[in-house]
Amino acid sequence: MRFSKLILATNNRHKIAEITALLEGAGVTILTKAGFPDFPEIEETANTLAENALEKSRTIFRKYGIPAVADDTGLEVDCLGGAPGVYSARYAGEGCTFADNNRKLLHELEGVPVERRRARFVTVIAVTYADGEICLEGDVHGYIATEPRGDNGFGYDPVFIYQPLGETFAEMGSETKNAVSHRAVALGKFKDWLFS
Repeated sequence: MRFSKLILATNNRHKIAEITALLEGAGVTILTKAGFPDFPEIEETANTLAENALEKSRTIFRKYGIPAVADDTGLEVDCLGGAPGVYSARYAGEGCTFADNNRKLLHELEGVPVERRRARFVTVIAVTYADGEICLEGDVHGYIATEPRGDNGFGYDPVFIYQPLGETFAEMGSETKNAVSHRAVALGKFKDWLFS
């Protein structure tokens, strides 16, 4: 194993829960912001998911000297030219909620037939550690529902339909979602790298 301890470079409690669950049993100690009273808030100002993820992992590694893992995730809708993409978290404007973003997305797609609502979720995992850094990507394809469905998950989960199951991520239990999601694919690559 490349290292036995890492810190998650995020303040997002949903991501902390999901990443911790996905790395369970990997034999690595996972630290979070809860153990660091001076944990910083890092702005996402880059033009790509990879640059945002790297900025977060670099900042936390420099501050604490512990291998840092960050992710940035975007939803890319084909008929919107890949939007919201890197702006997914603030699609409806600064300080917006998940519901605000979903409302804006559904409004943008009003009247668009289902066959033109194709989308993909992309997660980039960035790791910064003493010997360097690495980025790993995972994605999953589906399409956008015409209205929110389900009460689980977060972000765009209520409107993203995972094609093989015909369910939104918010309709799935966390165990099912964590087996197929974009973050699961990226973290699977991370685990392979960690033990290589």
